[in-house]
Amino acid sequence: MDKKARLSVYLEPAIMRSLADYAARRGQSRSLIAEAAVASFVSPDSDEHREAATAKRLDGIGRHLQRLERDLGISVEMLAIFVRFWLASTPQLPDAVQAASRAKAGERYDNFLEALGRRLAKGPKVLHEIGEDMSRPSNSELYPDQNEIEARSIEGMK
Repeated sequence: MDKKARLSVYLEPAIMRSLADYAARRGQSRSLIAEAAVASFVSPDSDEHREAATAKRLDGIGRHLQRLERDLGISVEMLAIFVRFWLASTPQLPDAVQAASRAKAGERYDNFLEALGRRLAKGPKVLHEIGEDMSRPSNSELYPDQNEIEARSIEGMK
């Protein structure tokens, strides 16, 4: 059996601390950890390891994009249903009160933006609450005539 060859290496202090910490956590010598790192670096299958790591990262990114696409779809549907319901249930205002109504609407919109900012700053997000809402009775179960209103709004949008 050949005796191991000695190699002196100079490391940056931060890398040396990381090596020492890692070796201590693993309960192995710094020399053994450094030898394994060099062997991994110079081995011919290191390209395969990097390719596997890249594929794993790309799979994670793909799953993340699928979740984002799902969340965006939920958001768009939620907004579309709200707008459709709002348009169906809100009567047209007489001309005499439209100016005052627009002023009040501007004030209410500013309040909405402030509330939205607070909500986004601290969470939780609406999408995270959807799972909780699914177990509760729906509005159509609580208010049977809501289905009729929603059906009218859908017909009115066609």
